[in-house]
Amino acid sequence: MKKNAVRRGERTRPVTTVPRPAPPEPAALAAKVRTMAPSMTRSMQRVAEAVAEDPAGCAALTVTALAGRTGTSEATVVRTARLLGYPGYRDLRLALAGLAAQQASGAAPSLTTDISVDDPMAEVLAKLTRDERQTLTDTAGALDLRQVEAAVAALAAAPRIDLYGVGASSLVAQDLAQKLLRIGKVTHAHTDPHLAVTGAVQLRAGDVALAITHSGSTVDVVEPLRAAFDHGATTVAVTGRPNGEVTRWADHVLTTSTARESELRPAAMSSRTGQLLVVDCLFVGVAQLTYDTAAPALRASYEALAHRHPSREPR
Repeated sequence: MKKNAVRRGERTRPVTTVPRPAPPEPAALAAKVRTMAPSMTRSMQRVAEAVAEDPAGCAALTVTALAGRTGTSEATVVRTARLLGYPGYRDLRLALAGLAAQQASGAAPSLTTDISVDDPMAEVLAKLTRDERQTLTDTAGALDLRQVEAAVAALAAAPRIDLYGVGASSLVAQDLAQKLLRIGKVTHAHTDPHLAVTGAVQLRAGDVALAITHSGSTVDVVEPLRAAFDHGATTVAVTGRPNGEVTRWADHVLTTSTARESELRPAAMSSRTGQLLVVDCLFVGVAQLTYDTAAPALRASYEALAHRHPSREPR
């Protein structure tokens, strides 16, 4: 089947079951609205902005009243609540009531979902450690191992690998690139979107293009992956949105945890933990499949750099 058939809805791939993430904490609601707003319709944006700006007032409104206040429909209000991570409008109202109570109590401002400005560093460390651990657990639970294994096989056999990422995801792409280079895989991590597309159109069957985007809709990542897809390369998406735009052009979708956002710890930071777990799995899998060539290449890279890390012990 030709790859361009996917645009006509003809391609199928194994269904990935993704656990429903827990609703965001009340303190994370404003950050969640900022993160999700670009992917919302204008009517949904009005609902989201209203609840973020006046949680106390909106908590007192029925779904019909909020629809009237924002000039939208009840269905739009419910869809907005679900897009923000709540099972329904009732759950959103409870979160709004909690946020309003928190604001009225004069409690210390929240820096992250559960860290306040007056928390001691020991508590900050403990809370961040717990959050990182949960992100790793959620990502491991969401991954479809068949998709991981298929992506590993494609990477191991690929004559050339192109990686795409922007912002924090770019750092993850560079991390994977340097690992693969050290075991002899020809890999490019593109940070310039124009060069990414230029490189993508040079890819052919057998090559691999891998896109990393938590939102699943970053244009500078989606565009080169689509170009690679159209030119016959095997395509892989690492994303926190299994139904995001990027998955339309991906042969293999690797889903990361949908991280909890907050004022100073946005999804771009916490999602990176899940992305790093995925790319480490890919690297180890490729090293296993190509061990006969990977091991000598890794030794050669160590030897080539050994003079830059001289022993501190006296000779």
